[in-house]
Amino acid sequence: MPFKPVFLWTDVLVYVLLISAVVFIVSVRRREHLLAPWRKVARSPYGMCALVVLLCFLLVGLLDSLHFRARLDSKDNQGRANYAAKVLSMLDVLATPLRARTEKTYSEPLAVYSFAKETVTKADGTQSREFPRLRHAGTHLSNPLEQRYSDISRRVMGGVGLAAGLWIAFSMLAATWIAQNRNASFGTTVTQMIRGESGIPWRAMLITLGLLLLVVCPVLMLSARYHVFGTDKVGQDVLYQTLKSIRTGLVIGTLTTLIVLPFALALGVMAGYLRGWVDDIIQYVYTTLNSIPGVLLIAASVLLSQVWMDRHPELFETLTERADVRLLLLCVILGITSWTGLCRLLRGEALKLRESDYVQAAHALGVSHWRVMVRHLLPNLMHIVLISIVMDFSGLVLAEAVLSYVGVGVDPSMISFGTMINNARLELAREPAVWWSLAAAFIFMFLLVLSANLFADSVRDAFDPRMRSGWSLPFRRRLALAAPPR
Repeated sequence: MPFKPVFLWTDVLVYVLLISAVVFIVSVRRREHLLAPWRKVARSPYGMCALVVLLCFLLVGLLDSLHFRARLDSKDNQGRANYAAKVLSMLDVLATPLRARTEKTYSEPLAVYSFAKETVTKADGTQSREFPRLRHAGTHLSNPLEQRYSDISRRVMGGVGLAAGLWIAFSMLAATWIAQNRNASFGTTVTQMIRGESGIPWRAMLITLGLLLLVVCPVLMLSARYHVFGTDKVGQDVLYQTLKSIRTGLVIGTLTTLIVLPFALALGVMAGYLRGWVDDIIQYVYTTLNSIPGVLLIAASVLLSQVWMDRHPELFETLTERADVRLLLLCVILGITSWTGLCRLLRGEALKLRESDYVQAAHALGVSHWRVMVRHLLPNLMHIVLISIVMDFSGLVLAEAVLSYVGVGVDPSMISFGTMINNARLELAREPAVWWSLAAAFIFMFLLVLSANLFADSVRDAFDPRMRSGWSLPFRRRLALAAPPR
């Protein structure tokens, strides 16, 4: 076997979560009352545009969650194959040029010369201080000063052409698929998509996809010969670092939510339904937990886990496995310290639902408390759970960045938005400043958080009966607030 599969803890949990999501989608499609709010989400233009961006991030994260160790040419004493100590992912394989082409130190975006001067010995034996050529970027240019801009322009135009071709091909496939599902002609379907008359906002989604391709394809064309976002202190490509950071953000946002749910659901429903001493104890627990500064609690827990891992190095075969366990422990710690808000919401809603007619009827028929909580209360609380999950995702991504910035986040060997920002902290103090690492991390994190927030808003508008869908709601609120009192 040319490789040895490596199943990290977070990889397994990510794919379990993915399978659960697929099962959830299949079950929702079979129930009309569950499908109705999701149809509202599907009719939201900004929600579906955000979903297109999120799917792109998700694809990168899933490719980075398939890990393996490559087989070496040598064999051990018993004739078995040896495998490399370094764990790679499918994303590493696809981004091999970005990963392997490391420079000596800093270089600016799309530069062909190093960012710092070096002492260079010339052919005649004399030495001088000048900016040396980079090892990998722009090596195909014989005269970089004259050819660089024309080469960059040519590659950008090639990327735009590739983006246009891919967009047209995808649009044709989408139109064909929609026409087959609706038993309509291809021309009629295309006309409806262009006019925006279809139920799902395909026009907005295709425009978003086109804009993404217009960015991604030129970047791919340029990354073949240049460092698009420059390099860091050790010469590693910043674009590669940002791509690797996506998985860390997705893992933090999704797995932490998975850990929050059991605590919040069980304790919130029990507190609201049972009331009495159960409610008092649960309120005491989450009030006490809320009174402790979250950053201090997380820092103490992370340091304890770090000490435990240092004392048991035999449990981790590679550095990647060790960093992965620390990432998983960070998700657990964030989950344990983040369940109180959702628990309080579920308690309040359960207090209201326990007085409902159908719950009182269940009591009169002798239904047990456990069955009432599971069969009657829990399904009616799921819209709050779903809204909370999608709205907390962006907060958890930002929390990881903050914790890594203060040194209690993910393992330093793991690339994340927080570690990139932390490393860029001192680079900004240089003269001249190295700004591109911070800018790249900020742009990718901003896109991820913005798309997650927009999608969360559309989910909230669809599932919360007190909200109305559409962009006009904020304006109505502003008008209501600005109106003079009667």
